[in-house]
Amino acid sequence: MIPTGEATAMLPTKTTPPIKVFGTAAIRETFDDLCLQQAVNSRLAPGVTDLVLNPDAHCGYGAPVGCVMVSPTHIYPGPVGVDIKCSMSLLQLDLPAEAITERKVRRELISAICRRTPTGAGKGQRHAEKSRHVNRTLGRQLVVEGASEDVCRALGIPTSWTYRCEDAFHLGHDETADALETRLEKLLTRRDMSNFNDKMKQLGSYGGGNHFGECEVVHVAENERAKKVAGAFGLEDGKVAFLSHCGSRGFGHNLASGQFRQLQGKFEQWGIPFPAGDRQLVYAPLGSNEANDYLDDMALGANFATVNHLLINALVLEAFQEVFPGTKGNLVYFISHNIARKEILDDRPVWVHRKGATRAIPGGHHALAGTPFAKTGHPILLPGNPRDGSAVMVANEGAEASCYSVNHGAGRVLGRRHAKRVLDQSVVDSEFDDEDILSNCRRYPIDEAPAAYKNFNEVLRSVESAGLASEVARLKARFVIKDASKADD
Repeated sequence: MIPTGEATAMLPTKTTPPIKVFGTAAIRETFDDLCLQQAVNSRLAPGVTDLVLNPDAHCGYGAPVGCVMVSPTHIYPGPVGVDIKCSMSLLQLDLPAEAITERKVRRELISAICRRTPTGAGKGQRHAEKSRHVNRTLGRQLVVEGASEDVCRALGIPTSWTYRCEDAFHLGHDETADALETRLEKLLTRRDMSNFNDKMKQLGSYGGGNHFGECEVVHVAENERAKKVAGAFGLEDGKVAFLSHCGSRGFGHNLASGQFRQLQGKFEQWGIPFPAGDRQLVYAPLGSNEANDYLDDMALGANFATVNHLLINALVLEAFQEVFPGTKGNLVYFISHNIARKEILDDRPVWVHRKGATRAIPGGHHALAGTPFAKTGHPILLPGNPRDGSAVMVANEGAEASCYSVNHGAGRVLGRRHAKRVLDQSVVDSEFDDEDILSNCRRYPIDEAPAAYKNFNEVLRSVESAGLASEVARLKARFVIKDASKADD
C-alpha cells in the first residue's frame, strides 16, 4: 500500500484507478494478505469502477468484509453476503442510567427480553414464550411490503419508527412490489423454500454468531456539534438505550445460497470464467434475467430483515415496560451494512455494494431530503465491543471520498477457531466482571471476546482523522444478549 496520509492509503492495481484504503498505519497492519488479495480481485472484476477498504476490513466471502464496491453495470451477490441486510438499530429509552445499576434489575431485564427475543441458530418464536406469532399469510405480506403500515400494526410496531429507517421497505427490480409478489410465488414452488413457514417463525429473533442485543448507557461527546446532532437524533445523555445487531436470519440465507448456486451453475454452463478464479465473485449484468432475479431476492430478504429489527425493538421496549411500567422508547435509527443500493455518485447512477460497510451521508445531501436527518446527516451506528463500547457517528463532507461509506464496526482480527485456541476464557470473563457487564451467557463466547476484534478506538480514529465522520456519542454496555446458555448468578 502507498500511504497518502495518516489515515488513508492507496492499493495499486495494474491499469485501473487504485483502491482507496482508510486506516491509520496501525490499522493497515491488520489487513492480511488474503484480505488485500480479495480487495484486488474485487476491484478488477467486470464492471467495478470503485473499491474502498474500510479500517475494519478482513477476509470475507469473495470480497472483503469491510469494503465498498461500486458498479454501474453489474450486480454482485458476494459483496452483499449470505446475511442479506444485516443491520444495526438503536432504541432510546427514557430511563436514567441509575435505574439499571443493580445487578438484580439487569437480570430481570435480561430474562424479560429473552422471553420475547430468542437467540441461536434456527431458534424462533416457539423458543420464546412472549414472542409474536407470524403465520404464513403475514410472512408473505411482510417480505413483499417490508415495514408497511399494515404489517407494523399487525405486529405491534409503532408506525412512526418507519421514518427512522435507512429503508423501511424495498421494491423489486422494476421498482414495484408486484415484482416481489411474482418472484415469491415462483420461489415457493422450489424445494429449498419448502421451509418458508419455519423461516417466518424466526421473525423477532437475533440468531447466532456475532449478532447481539446490548443494553447501553449513552454518553454524548463534549462538544457543541455533538450535542446539537444528538438532540436531532433523539439521543439522551446519561439515559439507557438498546443496540441490536442482526439480519435476515434463515430466510435471507436461503435466498442468498440459492442465488450463489444459480449463478455459479450459469457460469459453468456458459463457460464464463470466475473473476480471479473465485466462485464467490459471481455476478450478473444489470438488466439480465439473472440480475433481476437477484435484485428481487435481495429485496425480499431485506424486507424480512427490516421488519425483524423493528419487531425486536418493539419486544425489547415491551420487556423494559414489564420491569419498569410506563417506560417510553423511540427508535433512533435502523441502518444496514450488508446491502446493494442504487445511488447517485459523481452524477451517475450506480449500484453501491456495502459488504460490512455503513452508509454515511452528511447533512444537506439530496439523498436525505424529506427525512428527519436532512440537515444533520443520519445516525451511523457502529458496534465496537462490550468492554470498549459502541459509537454513534455522523458523516462529514469528506465522506464523499469513501463513496459515502464508513466501517460497520470494529472488524475481526482473529478468526473464530484461532480465537478459541489462543484466548483465555478466564481473562474474558474477568474483563466482564471488572466492567460490571452482565450477559445471558453462562460463559461469554470466547470467539466473540473483545480481543478477537480490532482496537475499536483506533478504528474510529481512522474514520475521524480521514475526515469521513465524527463521533456523536459513545454507548457503554451494561448487559449483553448473545447466543449461549443462560447465566445463573
